[in-house]
Parts: sequence; structure tokens; C-alpha cells
Amino acid sequence: MNKPHSLAPTSLQDALDAAGGPINLLRSSQLGTTIFPGIPPEFTNWRDEQRAWKHSVAMLEQSYHMTEVHVRGADALAFMAGLMTNRADNFDVMRAKQIVMCGPDGRMISDAVLFREEADFMRVVGPPTAANWVEYNATKTDLNVTVTRDENFIRPRARRDVYRFQLQGPNALALMQEVTEGTLPEIKFFHMGAFKIAGCDVRAVRHGMASTPGFELYGPWEDQQAVREAVERVGEKYDLRKAGSVTYGTAAQESGWMPRPLPAIYEGETMADYRRWIPAQSFEAAGSLGGSFVSDRIEDYYVEPYEVGYGTLVHLGHDFIGRDALVEKKQTQKRRKMTLIWNNDDVFRVLQNSLRNDGPRSKFISLPVPMYSSFQADQVLAGGKPAGVSNWMSYSSNAGAILSTALMDLEHCEIGKEVTLLWGEPDSRRRTVEAHEVTEIRATIAPVPYYAKTNKTEG
Repeated sequence: MNKPHSLAPTSLQDALDAAGGPINLLRSSQLGTTIFPGIPPEFTNWRDEQRAWKHSVAMLEQSYHMTEVHVRGADALAFMAGLMTNRADNFDVMRAKQIVMCGPDGRMISDAVLFREEADFMRVVGPPTAANWVEYNATKTDLNVTVTRDENFIRPRARRDVYRFQLQGPNALALMQEVTEGTLPEIKFFHMGAFKIAGCDVRAVRHGMASTPGFELYGPWEDQQAVREAVERVGEKYDLRKAGSVTYGTAAQESGWMPRPLPAIYEGETMADYRRWIPAQSFEAAGSLGGSFVSDRIEDYYVEPYEVGYGTLVHLGHDFIGRDALVEKKQTQKRRKMTLIWNNDDVFRVLQNSLRNDGPRSKFISLPVPMYSSFQADQVLAGGKPAGVSNWMSYSSNAGAILSTALMDLEHCEIGKEVTLLWGEPDSRRRTVEAHEVTEIRATIAPVPYYAKTNKTEG
């Protein structure tokens, strides 16, 4: 008699149960680093595309890879206030916020950007980890709110609600002033403005993604061709470079933003219902955990708002999920976000050794994005002892080196201090990772952001 086939997992919890826990599930995933759909890897070359946001102006495409959740209703603001650590009483119409969302234990689930376009309409724009948390909580609330989802282009579709792209760099303001019909309105940091380009209604948020002045433009999907053509035509005068998908993945590095922390959802009874709600086909279930930092406790891979530099985005004067835990975590911070500058001689040595055919190889370093997993975690040592974890990395043409964003123990945050990063994945279970030996790469501790920001942070 044939043994019946087991049912395929339908939820994240099912997938965890079948794999024997979160470490087994994530460490055996074949998914690599993030793919940004909809645009080619390079429009010209990633070196000059990177340099554009530092020296001229770059166009960074956001229409295809980010998930949107639309929150509508008389209680839309109250609903979002209960999810985000940020202040809500100063969140007026035509403003935006980088929001931080935590679980009941105060550890991060995701961040995103929240746009308040009308009194009863907001957009949550960011990774699927943010969209899922908002959508789930909408099913549990008694507030007057409805939530709809505008999915990204990982699975291609005919259209979305809006197009979206950023202009970043020292020439961004002059370009915007010239391409705008009439006078470009003065837009304060993380405020929104409305104007016309090529006869089309456009909205923009003022902020900087790459530590340089910038604008995030968006409007109805059907208007994008006319708007893009106008921006690119005027942009020739300002040495505009369109950033390809491989370049986009490096844009956060110099500003020190940590784009994708591992969401703190994989264990604990308080998150069990959420895990049963998330589909088995979700990013949270399919994502891979990689790197040289190895622990059998999934909690050791989570992050907290204060240690990733979001203290100014935590407002304890209102009630939100995780508030009580963050009261304590504010006093017990153990790590701080820092930049690591990888030693070029060591990088060249590892690259050379990864291509040899006469002995054990090193793990290949792919440029400009060395990350080879959805959630990267590499061990950092000081004096041969654990001192931190490196989470996000890319080569910067502006810095002339690979930079990584690391969470360092407080006693190891001295600027200019040399540390050692372990490069590779010991005993990897993934076919996407070649056979190799873990090796050491020297790195120097530098500030976050790597370059001084030209804007301020709002809560």
C-alpha cells in the first residue's frame, strides 16, 4: 500500500513545522539576494550610476519592487498609530513618515514609508514584511478601516496604481525646478508637494535616500511615460544617470539604512496566530538566511529599533504594539549600527582565491552586491572574539571600497578600529552557495551614515 503524500504547507507555521524550526527553514532556502524587477541590471554601468547620486543626479526606480498597502477609513490614522512606533499627533495630510513596526517584544518586524494623502487615506510603501503586518492587523481591528493591497512586480502584472521614482544627488533640485511647470513648491523634509510635469499631476516627497538631496515622485500609472520623458530630457543637462536594478540595491549603503532586517516573527506564542495567517508562499517563508554568523536561536538574528538608529522614530507617548518592551530596551541597548570599510587587499585576495582551480576556494565576492542570501549575517570579531554582526553590504564607487552595515557591541564602536569579518557560510545547506572555506577580511569601523546626511530625521 502506497504511503499517502503529506499535504503541502499552507502557512508560514506549516512550513516551519515541516522544516523543524526557523533555522532549518531559512538556512536551507535556495533563494538568493533580492531581485529588483522591471528594469535592467544596468542602464549604463553601475560604477557611474552610483557616482551620480554623489556628483550629479540619479534616477532610482521604485515602481516595481515595493509592495503598497492602501489604508482607508475614518480611523485610518488611529489604526496606523497603533502599529507604528512613531508619533501620530503631528502627522498631517500631505506628509510622509518612515515608520517602524515591532512585535509585542519590541523587536523589529519592518520599516516602511507611510504617505498621508488625505485625512482618511494613506499608503504604506515598502517590503512585503511591512505589508503583511499591516494587512494582518487590519483583520483583527474593530476600527473603521479597510486595507487593500497593490502587489509588486515580482509576479508581472499589467499595471499598478502609481509609478514611483526618486531623483537623488546635488543636481536634483535644479533639475526639478526646470522640469516643473510653473514654480516648484517649497517642500520641507518628508513633506509632500503637488505640481505638474508634462501636463500631468505629480506628487513628490522631499527626502534623501543616498545621503544627498532628493525627491520621490509619483503619479497615476498611465502618466509615467510622459513624466519620465520630460525628466530624462531635461536631465541630460544635469548629467542624469538612470540606476539599474543592480545599482539600486546599493543605494542604501552610504546612508546606512538597513533595508531588510529579519522580521521578529518566527518564534513565540504571541506571534503564532500571525505565522498561521502568513501564506507558505510568502517572502517570510521563502527567504534565506546566510552568512558566517551561526546560532541555533533565531532570536539572535533579530534587531531592535534603538540599535539600528531609530531612537528618534520611537515615541513612547502613545500606545502601540511593542511599546512596553521598548521602554525597557531604551535603557538596555547593547549594540549600535556602524559602517565597516572592508580592506581592499583582503577583498582582492579573496576574489583571487575564489577563482582558483588548484585547491580550496574562498566564497566568491560578487560586485557590487556581495550578499548571497535574503537575510545576511556575518560574524565580526575583535581580538579573535565576537564583537558584532554585519548585515548589509555593497561596493561603493564613491568610497572605493566594500561597505557593510553592522550591529556592533557597544564596546567595539570606536571609529577607526580594525576588526575582522568572517566571510563565508560554514556547512552551507544551499546549492546556491559553492563549496568554499571561511576566510577573514579585515575591516575598519566608520560612522553611520558613511557620508554626512544633508537632511534631518523626523519621528
